[in-house]
Amino acid sequence: MAVAINAKFSLVAVGMHGGTVEYANLPSEEGLTPKAQSLEIPYLYNKEKLGPHGWAIWSVGGRCLAWGSGVDGEVDSEKFQDAFMYGMRDLFWVPGNFELVTLAHSASNGTDGQLFVLPFAKSATTAQHSPDNTQYAFLQMDDRVLVYRGTDQPDMSVINPESDVWQRIKIPQSYLSANWPIRYSALSADGRLIAIAGRRGLVHYSSTSGRWKIFADDRQEQAFAVRGGLLWFHHVLIAAVDVSKTYQIRLYSRDLELSNQNVLHREVMNSPVVILSLVDNSLLVYTADNTLYHYLIIPTADTIKLHLCGSINFDGVIAAPSAVRVLSWMIPSAQKQLGDPTDDLAVATVLMIVGGKLVLLRPRKSGDQEVKYDMQILADRIEFCWIHLRGIGTLENSLWGYDGESIRVWMNALAIESPSPVDAVNLEPDYVKESVNIPLDFYPLSVLMDKGIVIGVEHETATRSNLPFVMFRHVTSTHLFLHHILRFHLESNQIKEAVLFASHYQHLVFFAHALEILLHSVVEEDATIFRDTDNNELSITPGILPTTVEFLDHFDASLDVVVGCARKIEMTLWPRLFDVVGNPKTFFEVCLASGRLKTAGSYLLVLHNLEQLDSGCGDAIRLLKSAIGSRDWQLCKELLRFLRSIDDSGDALRTAVAETGLLTMDDGETATVTKNS
Repeated sequence: MAVAINAKFSLVAVGMHGGTVEYANLPSEEGLTPKAQSLEIPYLYNKEKLGPHGWAIWSVGGRCLAWGSGVDGEVDSEKFQDAFMYGMRDLFWVPGNFELVTLAHSASNGTDGQLFVLPFAKSATTAQHSPDNTQYAFLQMDDRVLVYRGTDQPDMSVINPESDVWQRIKIPQSYLSANWPIRYSALSADGRLIAIAGRRGLVHYSSTSGRWKIFADDRQEQAFAVRGGLLWFHHVLIAAVDVSKTYQIRLYSRDLELSNQNVLHREVMNSPVVILSLVDNSLLVYTADNTLYHYLIIPTADTIKLHLCGSINFDGVIAAPSAVRVLSWMIPSAQKQLGDPTDDLAVATVLMIVGGKLVLLRPRKSGDQEVKYDMQILADRIEFCWIHLRGIGTLENSLWGYDGESIRVWMNALAIESPSPVDAVNLEPDYVKESVNIPLDFYPLSVLMDKGIVIGVEHETATRSNLPFVMFRHVTSTHLFLHHILRFHLESNQIKEAVLFASHYQHLVFFAHALEILLHSVVEEDATIFRDTDNNELSITPGILPTTVEFLDHFDASLDVVVGCARKIEMTLWPRLFDVVGNPKTFFEVCLASGRLKTAGSYLLVLHNLEQLDSGCGDAIRLLKSAIGSRDWQLCKELLRFLRSIDDSGDALRTAVAETGLLTMDDGETATVTKNS
């Protein structure tokens, strides 16, 4: 049996003799008994099945990130050297937690137990959770950082897993040799500036120039250590530092060399900084004495400075300041538009992750006008979160949290109802159910709000019969979230809001695909509801297929979406689909009249399978004539093959060729089409 504690996430894990791991939250001050969860090593070929032995890496939310319980039969067992794949006797993390040192069991070829060092890439949010670090997928390794550049690429490059959209940036060896391991990484809002801090000092990099800037004077570099984080405000780097047992917030310019003489501003703090956060031009500083400070960042003619607007103490609200990992806030729209920014602290709803709990702190004024806060716990086991203060459409002030299984979205977190008083007998907190749940089969790193995509990575292991070792690599994965948000609106009968939200994305090349996914899921669910009704079972949720169809009618892509969905679902569902959507013959005529010939061809197939095609194949012949007129020879080929497939005698094909005059045309390309068909 083995025990490990993660104070940062308030977790304790116990390794059992049977090979499982039991992990739970640390006991709370309220006396709650934490509920343990069990983790088991997945099977070699399927992580949904369990294996008899091996190893696995889980996130704190219970997501299995990597595992090994042997290798497949292709390797030469006599020459294979990576014995750790069969199991480990012991292991530990190297300082910085970028490398795992393992002591492997003795190999089958007789080799004694060996030490292996496995390198890992981590999300930069594990060390510092800031909005800009989640705006881009940003990974740290022991000696480099990786930045996802898919946001700068065409839409199709984002969703293509084969696209190499990662920029790999090596950290200067001169800095690493003196200040390893790396403790903090920060990315600017535009993704072009990077700051790194190790045991002492800091360095920063510009992807525009491709240059690092380091301290020319080693003594100045070694005189301070970053504690509490790094942030970029445009070209200005904000750093919370410890200097000779004092605590400061320093401002450095990317345009100036790193030196004490070029510090733009110094703000002395009374206590160590736990975490920094930036919201617009407001700097939030949370310190170890349980105090939140609000500063405004004020540019002047020749420098930039911090102006303290106010502070508030959270004694009695936050029990363990060191457990705070995420800090942000939301300002009511009236205050944001009309109020004085210096008064934001008095009206802001503060967002924190404390241990693994995602909490909102709501302000209220007591009788003496003193601001006090009520805590509301939204969810537990949240690994990290995003908050979109200027989200698209209805996503403004939406809160996104990842719990190891799915992304949970609370729409307009400012409007979440205040918590009810906790029962004195049942101390279990009353969590707030999310508005939208987005299941994922990979680990998310960022939400590309303007493209409607969640970006993440997953681990892959590969072996080769001619190689004595195993190969690891991370694969970029994506997931469209548009249909999840649209379903939320449609289930609430909010068609206007759904149309407004979708209109922001209709320029994307995969917009129609997203709508098709939406319709597909709704049709499948609708079929289940109707089966339950036929079996005299009361359906709890009414079908939203009619509402979805009404929503789709607002977009030009609806005709393509409907027929694309029809071709991907069971034909037994077609009558119900077109009973709600409309007659496919009408859609065929609309497509033919508007020149959408390929879509009309798809509806032709639907008409045939629904036995609505005219006996003389007149619809197919009319479409063939239009395709010839548009010189769409590929469609001509497909139509001729279609006519041949529905009539083994060949009469339909001969009639079509005769009526369109294909054989009498002088166009050599057309003659080739006819011959090949």
